[in-house]
Amino acid sequence: MERKLALVTGASAGIGAAFARILAGHGYDLALTARRGDRLDALAEEIRHRFGVETLTVVADLAEPEAPGQILDYLTAHGRSVDALINNAGYGLTGSFGETRWADQAAFIQVMMTAPSELAHRVLGGMRDRRFGRIVNVASLAGLLPGSSGHTLYSATKAYMIKFSQSLHLELAADGIHVTALCPGLTHSEFHDVIGARAQYTAATPPWLWQGADEVAATGYEAVEANRAISIPGAPNKAISVIAKLIPDDWALALMASQGGRLR
Repeated sequence: MERKLALVTGASAGIGAAFARILAGHGYDLALTARRGDRLDALAEEIRHRFGVETLTVVADLAEPEAPGQILDYLTAHGRSVDALINNAGYGLTGSFGETRWADQAAFIQVMMTAPSELAHRVLGGMRDRRFGRIVNVASLAGLLPGSSGHTLYSATKAYMIKFSQSLHLELAADGIHVTALCPGLTHSEFHDVIGARAQYTAATPPWLWQGADEVAATGYEAVEANRAISIPGAPNKAISVIAKLIPDDWALALMASQGGRLR
């Protein structure tokens, strides 16, 4: 019998690579996509040898509007359909909103909201037909907190992914499709290296607030299997999310004004 296929975006490092290994360990074949072909090929080879599953790689930039269709067309051409979708690709855009180029903000929205939404929409028909599907939208603890100064659209796009996941979770429960928004806090990955802020973040936050990518991905996998709409890895992050709900909005905004930018 053909194994199920999982599509992981942003798979070349961090949480995406960790998800790929976990899914392969549970018997999924993998379709891995990211912008860096050399990193994808190295990961695919490692996973093939380690787990004995089939791996397909698709170099794509989700900032390009045609990328979601191209990725899925490639899989169709290889006779495969997506049974699990891990919408993990993402990045941070530094600077205040008015000081950045709109072209950069538009590309950010495309990667963080439009592409994952399109991928989910495109794979749902096949999942419904097979009455099986798993969708993990990697959001962030930032999506559960008030907005902060700088990285203006980051928390907004993550809040969108959380609400989107909750709605899909409700719509698809009867179809055998599980949907989870994974909301990590500070995570050891390349995210902060890309925006040049690792030293700043590590100096400003205690070590116990940080988690490893493997730990975050494992929590996400367990949550989607259990069909939990939202998963917040780690007790400190759960506590932060509860406090954010309980304190008045003006207090929360004042806190973000003094501490904003510390949480991914």
